[in-house]
Amino acid sequence: MSNYYEQSLNSTKLFQVYQTKYPRVKRYLDEEIEFVRRNLHGNERVLEVGTGYGRIIKELAPSVASIVGTDISDASVNLGKNHLKECSNCSIQVMDTHKLEFTEEFDIVLCLQNGLSAMKGQPKHIIEECMKVLIPGGRAYFSTYSSKFWEHRLAWFHEQADKGLLGEIDMQKTHDGVIVCKDGFVAITFSEDELRKLAIDSGYNYSLEEVDESSLFLILDKPYKNL
Repeated sequence: MSNYYEQSLNSTKLFQVYQTKYPRVKRYLDEEIEFVRRNLHGNERVLEVGTGYGRIIKELAPSVASIVGTDISDASVNLGKNHLKECSNCSIQVMDTHKLEFTEEFDIVLCLQNGLSAMKGQPKHIIEECMKVLIPGGRAYFSTYSSKFWEHRLAWFHEQADKGLLGEIDMQKTHDGVIVCKDGFVAITFSEDELRKLAIDSGYNYSLEEVDESSLFLILDKPYKNL
């Protein structure tokens, strides 16, 4: 499934997104990773979908047994292979999250940095695909933006537009957690109620947690098989 991150915002452009001048945005990015890290034991096999060039998996690699990243963009994955060349327990490959194809299973699956929006399609289906590749007893993390982070998020997107990474932001259409650019890019977010509904519809045990007044996490647990 093609999207903006495959066709336009990939590779070195995506790398530039994270070279932000805003300390509050840098803190958000760090705290999202740190939240996941605090919940790891060190022996997990981890998958991150929508990994881009591997920014997050490189940070988490010292805290896990192994970590795999997938992304729909060939250009981002090629950049990621160089970015991760000294990371012995990391790998990255091209794969569509809407159709995950693994023979192995993972202890942890990550869909971070508002991935349910970025990967388009039906979020329910993305959740199903992520849960499919978990071991029984595994856990999946999905993050979106907290509504409390709106002003910082909008400033960050203006910065990206000023760098030419995105089109000009259409301020008439940008509001209530939705950012619309004049080149067709649209980024939504998910409220706590919307995440709760996705969780209930999935049928899995879940929890919701706000982190640093910037991220909102939906955490789903896959049950153990009955003996």
